Amino acid sequence: MKRDPADVKLFVSSVLPDIGIDMLRRESFNVMTWDEDAPIPPDELVKNAKQVEALLCTLTAKIDAGFLSECGHLQIISQFGVGYDNIDIGEATRLGIPVGNTPGVLTDATADIAFGLMIAASRKMFFMHKKIEKGKWKHFTPKSNLGIELKGKTLGVFGLGRIGTEMAKRCKGAYNMDVLYHNRKPNKEAEELLNARYVSFDELLAQSDVLSVHSVSSEETKGIFNRTAFEKMKPTSIFINTSRGAVHNEQDLVRALNERRIWGAGLDVTNPEPMDKNNALLNMETVAVLPHIGSATVEARNAMSKLAAENIIEFYRHGQIPHLVNPEVLQKT
Repeated sequence: MKRDPADVKLFVSSVLPDIGIDMLRRESFNVMTWDEDAPIPPDELVKNAKQVEALLCTLTAKIDAGFLSECGHLQIISQFGVGYDNIDIGEATRLGIPVGNTPGVLTDATADIAFGLMIAASRKMFFMHKKIEKGKWKHFTPKSNLGIELKGKTLGVFGLGRIGTEMAKRCKGAYNMDVLYHNRKPNKEAEELLNARYVSFDELLAQSDVLSVHSVSSEETKGIFNRTAFEKMKPTSIFINTSRGAVHNEQDLVRALNERRIWGAGLDVTNPEPMDKNNALLNMETVAVLPHIGSATVEARNAMSKLAAENIIEFYRHGQIPHLVNPEVLQKT
């Protein structure tokens, strides 16, 4: 759709890095923004979206069938993020609304978080820090506070895409870890790069010393890491999730840790989000939890803002979207 940006009204549903907003304004888009720190309430999202042709949103915006039934007039939705499970892609496609996202630019930042959580869980770092705060660091105790080493262990990756590959590269380089993975289909490029071996889901569970999740959130993956899965893992294994909280069953994870079915866990995503401050995981010795900050670097967030803006600019300038989730929409036009 080629159209003069000066004639386009656009709503940004979250407070985003300035770089993308400035780009849109320089292109003369009529930009409206949600300026409160808290996520926009659903009724406010609908009210503002009804006044515009384009929407730039984040994962906190529920772009479900109900929203789309009210806002089916939208010409484009650009997501600030690589994941888009907050958007009903099927319904947006049916209505002819193209959806863009921002892949690639948060890969290193998220892989760093996965790698850091692995180390933190293996050495009980978060729990030990709390002991200092509570005045419980008294003296040297040779048999206490023992972690486990990672060198030469086996990394299992569930979802060996961009982020999973970067996580595996870090583990291979730092600890010479063997790499196993399970995907919907084999990743031959990663196999050659990492000497990675494709295995079944059950084999991944049974053989991994560290199991790092980097899959999309879908009906297929929802709750796939449940009690049955954790019982198939090694009692010395560490579970890492930096993808989406819905992929693991949190009650089953707590039970697995309490029953020593697995060693520990590192989470950047929880189920639900945000996590309650009294959640049992926060006080477990071999658990490290972060508040969904995988992409939270200056570089990554600026790049995400830039790509989200570029999706909109290119759509109205040239009728194309650089990072398009549902290409069939534009193929029909």
